[in-house]
Amino acid sequence: MRTVIATLAMLPLLVTAPNAATVTTVIGTGTAGLSDTEVANPYGVVIGPDGAMYFCDLDNQRIRRMDLATGRTTVIAGNGERGYSGDGGPATEAALNMPHEIQFDAEGHLFIVERDSHSVRRVDADTGIITTVAGTGEAGFSGDGGPANRAQLNRPHSIAFDPEGRLLICDIGNHRIRRVDANGQIETWGGTGEREPTPDGAPLAGTPLNGPRAMASDPEGNLYLALREGNAIYRIDLTTETIHHVAGTGEQGYTGDGGNARTATLAGPKGLAYAEGRLYIADTENHVIRMVDVEAGTISTVLGNGERGDGPEDDPLECKTNRPHGIFYAAGAGLYVGDSEAHRIRLLSD
Repeated sequence: MRTVIATLAMLPLLVTAPNAATVTTVIGTGTAGLSDTEVANPYGVVIGPDGAMYFCDLDNQRIRRMDLATGRTTVIAGNGERGYSGDGGPATEAALNMPHEIQFDAEGHLFIVERDSHSVRRVDADTGIITTVAGTGEAGFSGDGGPANRAQLNRPHSIAFDPEGRLLICDIGNHRIRRVDANGQIETWGGTGEREPTPDGAPLAGTPLNGPRAMASDPEGNLYLALREGNAIYRIDLTTETIHHVAGTGEQGYTGDGGNARTATLAGPKGLAYAEGRLYIADTENHVIRMVDVEAGTISTVLGNGERGDGPEDDPLECKTNRPHGIFYAAGAGLYVGDSEAHRIRLLSD
């Protein structure tokens, strides 16, 4: 994937968020490692039901938990080997294969999407046992209408739960969103498999999705969707199952701050988080986090300056980042950012 290199002369006007913010490192030293202070290419990050931070330590092939009060870390899943094994046993003894994102369901079970195992796995909250809930371990497209753990996925990247608790999967290699119901049955919910533009206001069913990469929900019954190859953000109305353009023109670039989000350009967006009328976007290939004021429809940069790097910290608009991926907003704390190739998880405070 091509990295966008922006010169200072080409950078857009940086527009700050309404409230002053600071950025700090939660874990990471800038060098890949595995310890209470080190990570190796962190991707997805969430705050769990217990208030701890859970994250995908991608290059270590593990899911880890950090106690935010003590700074101590523990391994929740993954034995460090890159592979696909261990179903039916302790998650800490299983092999994972490029775990990209994690989510907790309403009962506190942890779900892991593994890109290169082409699967979604579940760690039982009570027993710590890992099982596959979707995918076979082989890349492909099959299984709609049947059991999800017998269906094929192709490089799934992100997962979410809809208000009914159904599992949604960004099946990015198949250019579809797949949905798994409470009985474990899978279907195509969005996308046609074609890499074509997405019409604004169209019914979700039968509408192309070019690289569905990340999802985030709001309390109003909307699901926001980032299209990686499509370089755009859409809103799916879950009541009408229609899809609506929010940000990005479809062209790759870094323009538009301070103006209409729909006429701004993005570069390979790979993460989304919603908070109180603000939609945060990991604009990965631009090395920034951007924010859409949903009511006003405007876009601004809130972390990074468009240059690839690592810090310096405190001032968010002076802090360079390096291909950020997963983001998660926690009320009262701020936005957690998996600053992947800087080997840090940062916190953009409120």
